[in-house]
This record gives sequence, C-alpha cells and structure tokens, in this order.
Amino acid sequence: MNIPNISQVKDFFLSLQDQICNQLEQIDGHSTFIEDCWQREEGGGGRSRVLTAGSVFEQAGVNFSHVMGQSMPASATAHRPELAGRSYQAMGVSLVIHPLNPYVPTSHANVRFFIAEKEGESPLWWFGGGFDLTPYYGFAEDAIHWHRVAKTLCQPFGHDIYPKYKEWCDDYFFIKHRNEPRGIGGLFYDDLNTPDFETCFNFTQSVGQGFLPAYLPIVERRKDIAWGDRERQFQLYRRSRYVEFNLVWDRGTLFGLQSGGRTESILMSMPPLVRWEYGYTPEPNSPESELYTVFLIKKDWV
Repeated sequence: MNIPNISQVKDFFLSLQDQICNQLEQIDGHSTFIEDCWQREEGGGGRSRVLTAGSVFEQAGVNFSHVMGQSMPASATAHRPELAGRSYQAMGVSLVIHPLNPYVPTSHANVRFFIAEKEGESPLWWFGGGFDLTPYYGFAEDAIHWHRVAKTLCQPFGHDIYPKYKEWCDDYFFIKHRNEPRGIGGLFYDDLNTPDFETCFNFTQSVGQGFLPAYLPIVERRKDIAWGDRERQFQLYRRSRYVEFNLVWDRGTLFGLQSGGRTESILMSMPPLVRWEYGYTPEPNSPESELYTVFLIKKDWV
C-alpha cells in the first residue's frame, strides 16, 4: 500500500487522542478534560482537550488537529525546499503533561502526518513523531523503563531504529543556548516515508500506542511521594527550560504559528506556572545537582 490513506491515518489519530485522555483521567481521579472543537478559516480544524487543576496533573493537553493550506509556511520550506508551491494537509496528535508532584516528570508525545500535493506531480508525504521525558528529580529505574519501552516498540522495524531515533531525540531536544538537554530523551523521527506507506504508518501507530505503557508506570511510582516548597521551586525553575526550548527551537511550534494555526492550541504546551532565577546553581551533591550530573547527559539507558 504505497498510496497514502489519509482517512485511515485520521481515524487512528482520533482514536489515540480518546485513548490517552481516558487513561489520564483515570489515573488523575479528580479532573476531566475540557474539549474545545475549532475550525480553521484556511481549512481544517481540530479538537483541543485540556485537563487542569488535577490531583496528579497540574495541566495536561492532548490535541488533535487536521489543517490544510495552499502553500507551506517558511519554516517548512526552509527544511524541505521541494515543498514550495504545493498545497498541504497536516494532521496529528500532540500532548504535553505537566504533573503537580515534582517527582513525576513532565512528558511530551507527538505523532503526525504531512502530505503536500501539486497538480501533475506525485504527492510528497511523511510521518514524524516520538516521545520524550523531562524529569525534575531523576530515578534510574524510570529512565531505564522509559527507554526499554521505546527500544521494544522499535525492534520489529529493525535493530538500528531505536539507536538512530534515540540519538535524533537527544540532538533535537537540546537547548542550544543553555548547552544542556531538555530531559532524558526517548524517540524522535521526522520525514519518514520509506520503505512504504504501510510500514511507516505501522511504526507511527506503535509509537503513539507506546506512550502510555512508557509513562503511566512512572506516574504510578512517583505521584504519592511527599514534596514541599524546595521541590516545588526547583520544578518551577526547571519548567522555564521547557518554555525556552518550545519558543526558541521547536519546529512544530514554529510551523503552527507561521501556518496561521490556532495559538491557544499551539501554546497549550506551556506549563501553567513557571519561574526564572538569575544565575541559579544547585547545591553540590544535592538531589537537584544530581539531575544535571546524572540525568541531563547523553546516556545509553538500556
């Protein structure tokens, strides 16, 4: 099956959004997602779902969007010049979860599909996505579990897939102006269109369905650990790194804003509370310093 089946991809993304929201509501046990359906004047629309003030999740957003346009935005043509002069459709599910307890890591996942068309020429299409983890207080068993799930889901598609996409994730989620990783990585891939549509779609489904088994066991282990103001203040400080990356380096944010996307949905990834502190340095040999020395480094966790 080498001809992209757009409706099949859309059906999977909608189902995935439902599945993830249902599971997050169950583990939170207090708050539920509010859904905001929207239409885009240029074409398409989406379902934005946000959970706030939960007992486990301070804020969680799980968005589906399917947008169309007559020309690709500058951020896309700079990355793929052959897209100039083509109309496009872009769809996907994107989520960011900001837990309340500082011992529970922030997580992000995204699966997406692009197709660009021009009369008289074959369509250009590709999949992208992945998931990554951003702890505030690191636990080796959590990092190992996260990466083992990622490696296991990659195995049926080739033994070289996990190391390739792990390295890509490490390189992509790197805050260049801080010279530090955003977190402990995971998987990241883009421009996936070989060897065929069916294989690429199957891999993307595996990534999307692998997020919950990777993340929820970590949430269960850490959500009831006692915490106080020290941990909270460090969490809020580290969240500032998340904001900096998303606004300065993230290609998805740039694409969404430059393509006239819905700003509220695009910036849903921002944490509800955050703080900056000039010249902060953690105390030596503290749990906070351990985040930098043990976890915010490139490492083979499996």
